[in-house]
Amino acid sequence: MSQSTTTPPNDLSAFWMPFTANRQFKKNPRMFVAAEGMYYTTGDSRQVLDGTAGLWCCNAGHKQPRIVEAIAKQAAELDYAPAFQMGHPKAFELANRLVDMAPEGINHAFYTNSGSESVETALKIAIAYHRARGEGSRTRLIGRERGYHGVNFGGISVGGIGPNRKTFGTLLSGVDHMPHTHIPENAFTRGQPEHGANLADELERIVALQDASNIAAVIVEPMAGSTGVLLPPKGYLDRLRAITKKHGILLIFDEVITGFGRLGSAFGADHYGVTPDIMTTAKGLTNGVIPMGAVLTTSEIHDAFMNGPENLIELFHGYTYSGNPIASAAGLATLETYKEDGLFENARDLAGYWEDALHGLKGLPHVIDIRNEGLIGAVELSPIEGAPTKRAFQAFLDAYDAGILIRTTGDIIALSPPLIINKAQIDELIGKLATVLKNLD
Repeated sequence: MSQSTTTPPNDLSAFWMPFTANRQFKKNPRMFVAAEGMYYTTGDSRQVLDGTAGLWCCNAGHKQPRIVEAIAKQAAELDYAPAFQMGHPKAFELANRLVDMAPEGINHAFYTNSGSESVETALKIAIAYHRARGEGSRTRLIGRERGYHGVNFGGISVGGIGPNRKTFGTLLSGVDHMPHTHIPENAFTRGQPEHGANLADELERIVALQDASNIAAVIVEPMAGSTGVLLPPKGYLDRLRAITKKHGILLIFDEVITGFGRLGSAFGADHYGVTPDIMTTAKGLTNGVIPMGAVLTTSEIHDAFMNGPENLIELFHGYTYSGNPIASAAGLATLETYKEDGLFENARDLAGYWEDALHGLKGLPHVIDIRNEGLIGAVELSPIEGAPTKRAFQAFLDAYDAGILIRTTGDIIALSPPLIINKAQIDELIGKLATVLKNLD
């Protein structure tokens, strides 16, 4: 490797890092310089097992040959093409592949560059759809407490994570929130919890207050990931679907985390057997290698815009990099990798082993809850009095020193390894985490 890839710059001050304790990091930087398969290589040449698929995105592991080759080939052939009034073949090919994977009735894809942009796009499409149908009063949006829908203004408005909202002033008006589904009765549940389906009925209360004629859409994560892995109680999503259909409200599933095999199926909608009207995706779409997202919609929503003279733009929305050629090539290679390597099947096959290993941490110091679904897990720790988040952050630092990458949100440890993981690597990840927890203050 060249010196520039293995040695940190002398000055780290210019880069204002996202969602990072910048001052702490820059006193003792944690640098990755290479990655392959399940492992990162650090600047001091240690191997770190990736227990988080990067940031929920490297579902096929690192340095996948098909993806590397596709990106290089595309960059040499067609590096960029405008997406406004022009096209290139791979963007259309990828859209076809996506809708073929999606649940029945989801037939169109609109490209973005991230999960945050996918959410903004979905919210705008939902409001514009009702206007196109002559129901322009339907502008209200309903999210959920502890929901995470990216960091743009629309996303943090419908989102429900306090620190993401509190410092940014006035957010979107006309937004309501349903309660989250994390209730004490479901502690140490394996898979979907039994209690809490009735929480979906809070939507009826909001409808009674605001009237359905004013509500455009409800947006939820099928399984809330970034807030600490909050699972939908059995029957909860079905009830949301029934209530939204009853009142003519669009249901949006934020599948940025649950999409592309994380739960053992192509999408969370498949895993839970509930089909929304709109799905937002990103992350695993390109294995995290190139920024890309896609909003998937029904034909009913798409076709509502296809009116008027054919020379007119139907939706005044889009991005310079929508359907970027290199991103499209990466997306196609990623979907091919999932299929050819049987990664969704691997996730399903290992789900039980993963569950047993994860729940083996019960009884260790400070562990107050464990949750799992597919190849996702959460270990919730009791907070240090007067210092929330500090205990989990120390676990993160100790885990890195021990050779595993975990993610923390509040005092919750979240795990979401690449779908290529095997039983021995699960044992390594959970075994090292157990040691970290046993030595945690």
